[in-house]
This record gives sequence, structure tokens and C-alpha cells, in this order.
Amino acid sequence: MPFDFKRLAIPDVVLIEPQVFLDERGFFMETYKYSDFAAVGITEHFVQDNHSRSAMGVLRGLHYQNLPKAQGKLVRVVLGEIFDVAVDIRSARGIKREGNIPRAKGSAGYGKWVGETLSANNKKMLYIPPGFAHGFCVLSDEAEVV
Repeated sequence: MPFDFKRLAIPDVVLIEPQVFLDERGFFMETYKYSDFAAVGITEHFVQDNHSRSAMGVLRGLHYQNLPKAQGKLVRVVLGEIFDVAVDIRSARGIKREGNIPRAKGSAGYGKWVGETLSANNKKMLYIPPGFAHGFCVLSDEAEVV
């Protein structure tokens, strides 16, 4: 599997390290493969892709969507470095379990948060399921986030 999946203190949020193939030309990596993600329980069907550019110190978030438009997110940095945060708001919004996506009302993690440093250098990604608020702060001179 070209990914290492690590469940964080809130187990529904997953830190993902892709396998990076380096050579004299540069690097190659897979950034998403449904079968590998589904094998660890991430069955989200991503339907939208966003790209932002921000200056140092910019704080973006905390953003979320209510049902029926709740979205899971796969966040990665293509330039610079950010501190990325996911906050469990499932209980506050009454989000319920749909299929195998955890949206449990009365979530044990309600109000708790996890954060990770993501950068173009470390190439780590963060999966944030529906029912979480998401935001990040730019640590480098500028950052581009996908």
C-alpha cells in the first residue's frame, strides 16, 4: 500500500503519509486511491477540489457544512507549511451515522480537536470526516493548500 494511515487522538481523523518515490528528476507520489482509503474505512466520495493560497499568519476556518451537505475533506499542502486543525462538532449539529461514515450524535469526541503540521516538504495529508469543523494557520511566508 503506498500510504501509511495513522488514526489520531480522535480516531475518525486520519493522518496520511504517502509513499514518495524520489530520483534525480524529482519525485512521484499517489495522493489518493479509493481502494487503499476504503480498506481503512475512508469511503468518502470526494466531489469537489479546492486550492487556496495564503500569506503567513493567515487563519482560515473554522469551516463546516450541515447535513445534507456535510463534506469530508482530504487536506494537503503543495507550497509552504500550515498547522491544520479538526474540531469534532458532531453532537452540536445532530449529525447522525450515514452508511459507514461516522456522524454519531452525542460523539465521545464532541468539542475535542486534533492538529497536525502539514507541509510541502513532509507531504502528509489529513482526512477530516463530515461532522468536523476545519481550519488552518499558515506558518511559512506563504502556503498553498489543496
